[in-house]
Amino acid sequence: MSNLQLRIISGLVLASVVLALTWVGGLPFRLLAVAISAAVFYEWTRMTRPAHSRVMWPRVMWLVPEACMAVLLVALGFGVAAVDFLLLALAATVIVAAIGFLRGSGLWDATGIAYASLSGFALAFLRGADHAGLLAILFLFAVVWTTDTLAYFVGRAVGGPKLAPSISPGKTWSGAIGGTVAGVAAGIVVSVLAGTGNQLLPGLAALLLSVVSQIGDLFESWVKRRHGCKDSSQLIPGHGGVMDRVDGLVVAALALYVIGSLAASPDNPAQGLFGG
Repeated sequence: MSNLQLRIISGLVLASVVLALTWVGGLPFRLLAVAISAAVFYEWTRMTRPAHSRVMWPRVMWLVPEACMAVLLVALGFGVAAVDFLLLALAATVIVAAIGFLRGSGLWDATGIAYASLSGFALAFLRGADHAGLLAILFLFAVVWTTDTLAYFVGRAVGGPKLAPSISPGKTWSGAIGGTVAGVAAGIVVSVLAGTGNQLLPGLAALLLSVVSQIGDLFESWVKRRHGCKDSSQLIPGHGGVMDRVDGLVVAALALYVIGSLAASPDNPAQGLFGG
């Protein structure tokens, strides 16, 4: 089996599982969010920790980030209130940052705690268990996946100046613009199908998510380049790691969560997006 065939098959399997859990919502989708957070943290520490770090640091100190992340995963799985989870995530990040400062290892573990925990948190609380949550996640998927796909094809077809050659040499301005236009169009289509009357706000939200998702993609590329990694891991056959697939999605999910929570509530942000 060629790498392209493996990539297509694994991609279809993953998409089917994710969409099925999205449709079900509730606990199954929340557990998916927990799994994404756990995988992101594993891959983050795999990339950013020096190979000899566990020899140099006292055992109890390198276990603290894992223990903090485990607490956050349990809290997310049990569905604690949004504000309580955010306070836990803040406390865990501060604790791990303090340990990183004391052992002179920098803030990579603390950043990983924040990045991984907020990734799963935003997805879980956006979906929730109601119809508005389903529409919010489908809106997110449509914008981010369309942006990513069309940015690739437009960039290859049109070419032109590089977007960020020192971070991701393959990305072009033409691809970024083409992906953004397509992402906004996809978001508006979902919004129209959902019965939203005024398309101005969904269009603006789609524009923001499209741009933010590409920034998230560049951020992960920078982290990998900074640490000399080609892929975040080999967890997904033909695709690399989980972070390689969700880098733009989770950052866009957090942005959409913030928009929704400002319009409604931190525990049910989708009501502020598609609750009308």
